[in-house]
Amino acid sequence: MKPKSDIPEYGTLVGLLPAGGKATRISPLPCSKEIYPVGMRIVGDGQSLRPKVAAHYLLEKMKLANAEKAYIILGDDKWDIPAYFKNGGMVDMHLAYLMMNLPFGVPYTLDQAYPFISNSTVLFGFPDIIFQPKNAYIELLSQKKTTNADIVLGLFTADDPKKMDMVKLNSEGRPCRINIKPSRTSLQYTWIIAVWSPAFTEFMHRFVISDLNKRNAEEREGSGTGHNEVYVGDVISAAIDTDLKIETVLFSDGKYLDIGTPEDLAKTDQFENVIMEDEHDYC
Repeated sequence: MKPKSDIPEYGTLVGLLPAGGKATRISPLPCSKEIYPVGMRIVGDGQSLRPKVAAHYLLEKMKLANAEKAYIILGDDKWDIPAYFKNGGMVDMHLAYLMMNLPFGVPYTLDQAYPFISNSTVLFGFPDIIFQPKNAYIELLSQKKTTNADIVLGLFTADDPKKMDMVKLNSEGRPCRINIKPSRTSLQYTWIIAVWSPAFTEFMHRFVISDLNKRNAEEREGSGTGHNEVYVGDVISAAIDTDLKIETVLFSDGKYLDIGTPEDLAKTDQFENVIMEDEHDYC
């Protein structure tokens, strides 16, 4: 573990996890996909094993970067998540749970935390994606401190671009476009995690308000166009065209596994070595 003195200080560091989706691509499951067991963890003095759920890995990495608390935004049918993690003692963090409101995409889900995180540095991740390296958030925070960026994206080589937000970089390594789930692309990198400042939290909040106003106007005028789901990648794309500073960290040797589809969940056996390496690193 990196010594705390080597981790950049940003005042309050807050984890932010969206857990509002219905997991239709992988249903039915016996539990929310965020607490689906995908490995084992070592507990107690006797070094005994217990199941380790998907979101546990993400929370551990946030804790490693000095985040002491996290907000998890839940869908209506996700009460098994707080029942499992409770107050966060299992991951040595303070956890709070908020309820998703409008089902128009992840930015809407995240905006539920706006009153609580508007003055904090946010560590963001998807709780159904497991990734390495374990110190990824520390690297992003270091880049944020060095560049004074408003948001830093953690980039990984995409396994299946048509399922991901693909990032086009300019000659300086900064994002110049986000292609969301392209059917075909020559782009290599996707973003999996991010850290951002209050400025980006405010930008996302205003983006959501603007998008909702458009939806409401269309409904009033009877000109509904089947307004599409909004992605965090849409917000980042909009931010690229502003004066917000966006930086990246490329994890060229990084690995990730999205358990949100049956075919990807079936790959957990192939990912077992990374999962167990992760566990021993924390113990």
